Amino acid sequence: MEILVEGLRFARDRRPVLDIPALRIASGGVTAIFGPNGSGKTTLLRLIAGLERADAGTIRIGPALVEPGPAAARAAAIAFQEPVFLRGTVRRNLDLAMRLRNVGHDERAERVAEVARECGIEVVLDRSAWKLSGGEARRAGLARVLALRAPVTLLDEPLAGIDRVARTHLLDDLPRLLARFATTTVLVTHDREEAFRLADDLVILTGGTIRAAGPKAPLYASPPDVDTAELLGYTVLFPPGGPVAVPPGGLRLGEGEVGFDLAVERTIDMGNHLHLLGTIAGRRADLRLPSGSAPPMAGTIVRVFAASRVALPR
Repeated sequence: MEILVEGLRFARDRRPVLDIPALRIASGGVTAIFGPNGSGKTTLLRLIAGLERADAGTIRIGPALVEPGPAAARAAAIAFQEPVFLRGTVRRNLDLAMRLRNVGHDERAERVAEVARECGIEVVLDRSAWKLSGGEARRAGLARVLALRAPVTLLDEPLAGIDRVARTHLLDDLPRLLARFATTTVLVTHDREEAFRLADDLVILTGGTIRAAGPKAPLYASPPDVDTAELLGYTVLFPPGGPVAVPPGGLRLGEGEVGFDLAVERTIDMGNHLHLLGTIAGRRADLRLPSGSAPPMAGTIVRVFAASRVALPR
């Protein structure tokens, strides 16, 4: 279902947290609310879920106005950043979540079996939910939400707090799981890789306001401002012609049309290449050197140029 936000304002302890004049989240896809810690991402997710009440404005899921209470719970299912389980087995936790939404006994059993198989948690279904590893708990929490098959699925930092191997596997599995069990998905993340691998659309949120929103490819190709460009992974530099955003790997040693002096800080051997770190006019910058090349000495100045770049508004 489509989500429409209009005139939304929210404060906590009199401190403004969100100020969103308008936002539309399209039906049927995956949207990532992407931004730094403290930008208001989780608060926005909780407002969509009906777990918080806005100070002003409205949120609609489809035609229905979101208000805290049972109606909001039926429209949206949320997986929290830290999975919360009641006493008992994983199976009991999954079953109870559906029973509270009046899903029949036989259908609950079918959904548990299906979602457990697809999420890879069949072997822990009859284990205490309080004795799961981080990766197992994350998958069990995800399975519980997906089994509800709500019109809107909300995921708060779905890959946070698990080890690298478990994160890699779940990052690979999530697109398939969302395509199978979810209709409209909104996820929160501060990780650029997660946002780009999982989402169709991005909502860039900083300081409680939306900097940009829309399909990820055109948004990445043309960031609207310096802060958004940096969040998207660009290195922002300021040559005489105006600010430019240089994508990862866009800097090269040597002379070019748009060149800079880089003050070398150190070189790191990454095994298959060297990673050169330094500053350009006080701003952090890095570039990749072929393995086996002679690295410049720390403290020296080398000439680099932007082999690829995007012009930013002045």
